Amino acid sequence: MKTETAASLGKVTDKLQGWLDALIRNLPNIGVALLVLTISYFISRLIFNITLKLAKKQIKQTSIAKLIARFAAVVVVLAGLFLALGALNLGKALTGLLTGAGISGLVIGLALQGTLSNTISGIVLSFRKNIRVGDWLETNGYAGEVIDINLNYFVIREADNNTVVIPNKMIIENPFKNYTLTSKIRVVVECGVGYESDLERVEQVTKDTVSKIYNQEELGKEVEFYFTEFGASSINYICRFWIDGHSGLQKLQAQSKAIIEIKKAYDKEGFNIPFPIRTLQFDNNLKVENNK
Repeated sequence: MKTETAASLGKVTDKLQGWLDALIRNLPNIGVALLVLTISYFISRLIFNITLKLAKKQIKQTSIAKLIARFAAVVVVLAGLFLALGALNLGKALTGLLTGAGISGLVIGLALQGTLSNTISGIVLSFRKNIRVGDWLETNGYAGEVIDINLNYFVIREADNNTVVIPNKMIIENPFKNYTLTSKIRVVVECGVGYESDLERVEQVTKDTVSKIYNQEELGKEVEFYFTEFGASSINYICRFWIDGHSGLQKLQAQSKAIIEIKKAYDKEGFNIPFPIRTLQFDNNLKVENNK
């Protein structure tokens, strides 16, 4: 019994002694690995700061700029880790780590396919110069001011102050209209005048009224006026003019102001803006019988 115990203790002692010898032999490699990891850590911090500054110059979204900077820093740290494992002669461990990382990445990518798609779309949107925070955009059936471009979603504030959250993927895959890309907006006013009106005078008064409010010569444009139809109660027309602006709200404000001033001018000139009239004709010979 004592002999077996002594033999077991001897094996344990030999094993520990072997580990100690291996540790002593690999001390230079361990030192090199620790040095590599330390250097890679500080380099990653430096890369993070440099990348963040460069990204902020091109991207207004701070969250996306930080994401790009972190990605660059992680790449540096991983490179240092692989070099450290190589210095320790852990080839099998390095191969296993790469294999595991590949499999894990595949599984995570499949599980988070929608999220990753929106994230990548958010990064793409941040580099597009035709979409910026503060622009007035119309897309996916919504129109409003862009108030945020996040990593996963796109936020629009509509004219009625409602907030619409749209996945970034839908912005990338669907057409959009950006009113801010142009500095001029065309405004259309539709109206009608009575059949007794002097149409040429109506046209002149309307053009003069709009021109006094919004000087078209400064914009290099002119007021357009066209009669469109003989309506049921009036002769209808459209009047088109341009304003400096880039949002739907500015367009509505200009349209409202033009309608007010046109109405004042018509009242002064005595022009009639008729409303639909329905004439009901009753037959005097119509008899009504009451059923009893």
